[in-house]
Amino acid sequence: MLKISLKIAYPIILAGVFVIIAFIGFNYENLNINFFVIFLFLIIYIFLFGFATGQNFAVPFKKILQGADDLAKGDLKSRIYIKSNDELGQLAIIFNQIAEDLEQSKSETETTGKSVDIKVKARTQALEEIINALEQKIKNRTLELQRVSDELEKFRRHPKLKESEVIMTKKNPKDSKKESIESEVEEV
Repeated sequence: MLKISLKIAYPIILAGVFVIIAFIGFNYENLNINFFVIFLFLIIYIFLFGFATGQNFAVPFKKILQGADDLAKGDLKSRIYIKSNDELGQLAIIFNQIAEDLEQSKSETETTGKSVDIKVKARTQALEEIINALEQKIKNRTLELQRVSDELEKFRRHPKLKESEVIMTKKNPKDSKKESIESEVEEV
């Protein structure tokens, strides 16, 4: 019966995830140099295989994390390029589709915003024109009312002008305005 004098437990971790533990037992009495060389190469192979496999998983994850971070910071042109047909490759394709959809949505929002801005400016300009026209009408009406008020004041001061104006208006309404204006100019 063999007597095991040394036990080794070696955990194998891939991409930060525990996978398996390798147990190795030794009996020093029956070991020779060839066994130690093979064992050393086996340990080196397991370490390198674990490191390479871990890198194959870690690099795509780092790319996805970097792309997600860029997208979160507002870089909508951020894309992930992973040449893989596994789940990580599919995740990269979906990430790129999401980034493209966000970029398109932002573009449509900006276009809609510009369109609304143009419509608001056009509507504002039309309203300003209407306001200006109304202000001009108010000024014209104010001037007309001022003129009528001045004429009424003049008739109050000169009652004879009032009677002559009424007579002239009855005879010829169009000419009476001209004559009344001329007589007013002469008096002044």
